[in-house]
Amino acid sequence: MTMPVTGIGGLFFRAADPGALSAWYKARFGIDYGRETWHQAAGPTVFAPFASSTDYFPADKQWMLNLRVTDLEGVLGDLAAAGVAIQRDPEWDSPDTGRFARIQDPEGNVIELWEPPAD
Repeated sequence: MTMPVTGIGGLFFRAADPGALSAWYKARFGIDYGRETWHQAAGPTVFAPFASSTDYFPADKQWMLNLRVTDLEGVLGDLAAAGVAIQRDPEWDSPDTGRFARIQDPEGNVIELWEPPAD
């Protein structure tokens, strides 16, 4: 069977203040929703529905954004310098899956930062 889907084309979600939230994502991660699309580096993408009873992310949220990063410690340093609270749990990390941290955007949406293991 030919797989017609080649990747995720976008993530669309509601925001109380779309302009301010877009500016936050641009300042923190360089993700700029404007005239040009964000061209991602090739790499793994996980597409995984979770049970409605999961405690993997907050019960009042329908989704969690996972951003793949190449230098988790560097990203976390920049976020901490900007006053962003960071969650770490050594149990999240493993040689098979990589390293993880979580933050929240200004509207309380959970963002998981993922540094996959080296090839």
